[in-house]
Amino acid sequence: MQIRWWDRLGVKLATAIALATVLAMGVSLVLLLRTQRQHLTANALGSAAGMSETILGSIQNDMLEDERTKAYRIMGEIGRQSRITRLRLFDASGTIRFSKDSGEIGHRPDMQADACFPCHGKPRTASSLTLDERTQVSTINGHQILSAITPIYNDTTCSSAGCHEHPSSQRVIGVLELGLSLDDVERDTQSLGRVTSALIVAASVVVGLLTLVLTRRLVVRPVAQLVEATKRVGSGDLDQPAPITGRDEIAALGTSFNRMSAALAVAQAERDQVLQHLEQQVEERTQALAQAQKQLVQTEKLSSLGRLSASIAHEINNPLAGILTVAKLLLRTFQSGAMDEKAQAGAIRHLTLVQRETERCTAIVRNLLGFARERALTVTDADLNAAIDEALFLINNQTSLQGITVSRQLGTLPLVRADFGQLRQAFANIMINACDAMPQGGTLTVSTRHLPAPDEVVVVTIGDTGVGIPREQLSKVLDPFFTTKEKGTGLGLSVVYGIIEHHGGTMTLDSTVGVGTTVTMRVPVRSIRA
Repeated sequence: MQIRWWDRLGVKLATAIALATVLAMGVSLVLLLRTQRQHLTANALGSAAGMSETILGSIQNDMLEDERTKAYRIMGEIGRQSRITRLRLFDASGTIRFSKDSGEIGHRPDMQADACFPCHGKPRTASSLTLDERTQVSTINGHQILSAITPIYNDTTCSSAGCHEHPSSQRVIGVLELGLSLDDVERDTQSLGRVTSALIVAASVVVGLLTLVLTRRLVVRPVAQLVEATKRVGSGDLDQPAPITGRDEIAALGTSFNRMSAALAVAQAERDQVLQHLEQQVEERTQALAQAQKQLVQTEKLSSLGRLSASIAHEINNPLAGILTVAKLLLRTFQSGAMDEKAQAGAIRHLTLVQRETERCTAIVRNLLGFARERALTVTDADLNAAIDEALFLINNQTSLQGITVSRQLGTLPLVRADFGQLRQAFANIMINACDAMPQGGTLTVSTRHLPAPDEVVVVTIGDTGVGIPREQLSKVLDPFFTTKEKGTGLGLSVVYGIIEHHGGTMTLDSTVGVGTTVTMRVPVRSIRA
C-alpha cells in the first residue's frame, strides 16, 4: 500500500509538535505581552507620579510668594512636552486655575467625570487615596491616556504665607492633574509582540524540522523496516530478519517480530516435511490404486471376454447346429441314391436353410468385427442433413410397406468435420431399429439443430412411436449382443454408439413402454478425435 506523504508518521508527529509549540508559545506570548504592558504602565505611573511631584516642587516657591503668573508659565513650559497630553491645576473648590488647554481655565468640570471621580465619586478625600487609586487609564480620540491626580497639601509653609486664603485646618487646598500618553507603551508592546511572534514562528519551524528529522531517524525508519519485514514474511520469505537498532519499544517490537518469524520458519519447515511425507504417501497409494485398477481392468477384460465368447458361441451355435443337421440329412439323402423329384425339392429347401443360417453367421461375425475393430475415420466437411436424407432413402421401402409416416424437422446446420459414411450408417441403423419397433405403422420423427458456442455441437434426434423399451432393459441396450428383437444380433446400437463416440460425441436413449423411443446424438462441429 502506497502511503501518502501527509499520512506519514513523521509528518503527523512533526505537525502535532509544531502545533503544540505554536499553542504553548502563543499562550506565553499573551502572558508576556500582558506582563510587559503592566510593567510599562507601572513605569508610566511612576513617571507620572514623579513628574507631578517635580511640577509641584517647581511652582511651590512661586505659589508661596503668590507669583501665580510665574508658576503658570513654568507649568506651561512643562506642558509643551509631547508626552504630556493634559495638565490642569484645580483649586479647593474644583475650579480649573491652569490648563494646557487654555479654554478650560475658569471652568468647573463635572464632578462625576473620569478625572474627578477618584475624589468626588467616593466618600474619601484626595489625601486618603493611594497612588493606584489616584491614577486611571482612559481612551481619548483613540489614544490611551494615563491620568494621575496629585493633591496639593496645606502644609505649614503654605498656611503661614502672606497670600494664604485657606484656614490652617484645611488639609487639601488643590489638585494637580497630569495626563501622559501611553502611545509609546502601545508601540513597545506591539513591537515586542511582532518580534516575539516571529521568534515563535521560527522556533515552531525549527522544532517541526527537528521533530521530522528525529522521528524519521528514531521512529519512521525503524517502523518502515518492520513494514518491509512484514511484507517479506507475507510473501513467504522468512530468512531475512528485521534490523534492530536501539533499546526502545520499537527495538523490542522488532525483537518480538524476529522471534515470531523464526517460529513461523520452524512451523513452515515442519509443515513442508509433513506435506512431503503426505505427498509420498499419496504417491504410494496412487501407485497401489493404479496397480489395483490395472488388475481390475484386466479382470474385467477377462470377464468381458468370457461373456463375449459365451454370447458368440450362443449366437453362432444355433445356426451351426441347423447347418449340421441339414448337412447330415442331405448326406443321408445323397448316400441313399434315391433322388426323385420330392427328394430334390427337400434338398433345395434344406440348402436354402443352410444359406440363410450361414448368412446369419456371416452378419454376426461382420457386426462383431465392426464393433471390435477401430477403423480410421475418413474426415471431411460433412453435411449431417444430407447424411440423414440418404439414410431415409435407404429405409424408404420399409417405411412405405409398414405405413410409417416420416416427419422431417431439419434445421440449418454448419458443416461438421466427420466421416460422412459412418454417420450415415449410424443414422440408418437407428432408423431401422425404429421401423422394427413399429410393425403396425407409426411416426418416425427426425430433427436436427445447431447449438452455438460455447457448446458448438449439432444435435440429431430420431424418435419413434413404437412399443418402447422397458426401463429395466434401457441400461443394457448398448451392450453387445443384447437385443429385444427375435431375430436381432444385438450389435446395431453398439456399433452406432462406437461411431458417435469416435467422433467425440455422446448418445442418450429415452424410452417409455407403449409411447416410443427417442435417441439423441450430439456431434461436435470440430470433432476432438477427427
